[in-house]
Amino acid sequence: MSMQEGYIEVPGGRVWYSRVGAGEKTPLIVLHGGPGNTHDPLKSTLHVLGNDRPVIFYDQLGSGNSDRPTDLTLWKTERFVEELACIRQALGLKEVHILGHSWGTMLAAAYLVDAKPEGVQSIIFSSPCLSAERWKQDADRLIEQLPVDVQQTIATHEEQGTTDSQEYQDAMKEYYKRHVCRLDPMPTVMTESRPRANKEVYMTMWGPSEFCPTGNLKTFDYTPKLHQINIPSLFVCGRYDEATPKSTGYYQSLVPNAELHVFENSSHVGYLEETDEYVRVVRSFLQKADTKTSFFF
Repeated sequence: MSMQEGYIEVPGGRVWYSRVGAGEKTPLIVLHGGPGNTHDPLKSTLHVLGNDRPVIFYDQLGSGNSDRPTDLTLWKTERFVEELACIRQALGLKEVHILGHSWGTMLAAAYLVDAKPEGVQSIIFSSPCLSAERWKQDADRLIEQLPVDVQQTIATHEEQGTTDSQEYQDAMKEYYKRHVCRLDPMPTVMTESRPRANKEVYMTMWGPSEFCPTGNLKTFDYTPKLHQINIPSLFVCGRYDEATPKSTGYYQSLVPNAELHVFENSSHVGYLEETDEYVRVVRSFLQKADTKTSFFF
């Protein structure tokens, strides 16, 4: 399978990209989660779609193989939207499908609604967070299902501002192994990519943990705007996902004619927990979307 790698100038520095595969079908661009994580885990699964079409992965500015500037003012949604536009222009992606995972769905929604780009043929919202408040409410309910001592540890350290303590980190792992990745041991690609992430980006935009939004995304809410998305849309999540099936179904209900799929044996990283089924669902949706024309109201 062919592969091309390189760097693209974007606001604030250079981002690294990898284009996998070839062919005449509309390319897919993949927006990784985080913010501040890397493309690696998604590529480990979705590279196989390069048998059908070009698939573009990239590390958002600040993480992975991309430049790592220290200017905190760069870490805002609007700049990441500009970054995505730059990548499409540099790679000549006039027609494109988009798959965003987790924070990548926030970026995708902001891009579609605010930038109103031409040529986007479809969108896949994978384990979406489209309302930070709703995410936090879901997380609070999921935390209530943890052992009482773990709940107390989380509450105490968040109240005292000591979320960098080892106790809080250990409590966080209890939540993560239920609702972020249920595989044991954790896939190597996740453990190896973690040191290449950028905690500063994550803290600035999100917060100290998945369930404690304190950064500039804590007021993010695109639910009143989702009706503006009028291209083929697919929402997916895991049955045990922190992006809960109920919330994912709610977002899906706000997008005209959108589809929903729940992976029954997955949490937040269904692409690793149920790899074959995830690829099947995404591939099938893209093949259907290839035949449809994108347009916006």
